[in-house]
Amino acid sequence: MVVSQDMVIEGEVTLKFRINASKDAAVVHQIDVGSSPVLPEVRVPDSDAADPEPALNCSEAVMDAVLDSPRNQYLPCIRSGSHSEIGPRSSMDDEHIRIDDLSAHVGSSNFGTPSAFYAVFDGHGGPEAAAFVKRNAEGLFIKGVLVPEVSEIEGSYLKQLESSYRDAFSQVDDALRMEPSVSHSCGTTALIALVLGRYLLVANAGDCRAVLCRKGKAIDMSNDHTCSYLPEKERVEKFGDNVIVGGYLKDNLAVTRALGDWEMKLPVGLDSPLIAEPDIQQAVLTEEDEFLIIACDGIWDVISSANAVSLVRRALRRHNDPQQCAAELVTDALRLNTPDNVTAIVVCLSSSPPPPCPPLRRRPGRPIIPRDALRKLSSMLEDN
Repeated sequence: MVVSQDMVIEGEVTLKFRINASKDAAVVHQIDVGSSPVLPEVRVPDSDAADPEPALNCSEAVMDAVLDSPRNQYLPCIRSGSHSEIGPRSSMDDEHIRIDDLSAHVGSSNFGTPSAFYAVFDGHGGPEAAAFVKRNAEGLFIKGVLVPEVSEIEGSYLKQLESSYRDAFSQVDDALRMEPSVSHSCGTTALIALVLGRYLLVANAGDCRAVLCRKGKAIDMSNDHTCSYLPEKERVEKFGDNVIVGGYLKDNLAVTRALGDWEMKLPVGLDSPLIAEPDIQQAVLTEEDEFLIIACDGIWDVISSANAVSLVRRALRRHNDPQQCAAELVTDALRLNTPDNVTAIVVCLSSSPPPPCPPLRRRPGRPIIPRDALRKLSSMLEDN
């Protein structure tokens, strides 16, 4: 079930938080996230079925349950894996964060179970912006937004959480402007996924993507902020006829939202077609939700959301290992000649592998015999 911004959520869960958006963007909190081990190449078929259905948008998902029903008291069992490769590029500009147990990472038992945080930052114009955002992510996206306190997770809380994440993206953008080690020609896209009990929040600026697998179907939890995405194209074109050139923003940038890139945003205070404001989607997780894929555009340039879900689903049924699934997804993108760095995170929401898809039903019918074969058969029968 997907939560719209206007829905009021009733009921109680065990997670306790208070919103406290920090205004101090200069505080640096180092995150030590180990790199993914290199796994051998594994080939996986491109789809779980012969023709997987296209991905649904988050807003198009059917809302068919009440939040306080027993079905929606479900809590996910979280485990994840990630993998990155430099691909054909000369430098590695991707960064990612994977925290399966946010309570243990922050050192507070009040965060509840489960609580998890994931992020992908896809840099451009150099690796400095993505690396800076990763170094500061804990202070700005975790500790600066979520502070334990006795309160209920309800509709008003979730709206405050959205507002706090919008502020956090703005603070990171300003911090990049003032950071002397990051060039104003350097920037990064950013996608963050936060799991609090049965609630999933995804905040995205750029063309990284999060895809939720719900009962075998792909649901896009983010939109690609590019000039080909109609709402972004219409927003950007309000700044003039020559803002989009050859599918690029000002003939320079493939995305319409990003952190940094201040040479395209200055002077401060004037509206710019390039913005750092994230789109935010929320979902209430149920037992029908199997896993979440978070990846940079190096994956999505060559693999559709539906095919990625099918690939991971088949892999989980073989070995039930999200780490190996992430490596296989990256390997498949490289096999399909992706032109970019490649990073993927696979977050399983259950300890069990996904159930198999029902077999395709084929309507009975007479076999089709080619006309030439019928003529030859008729001639043979006549000769006899």
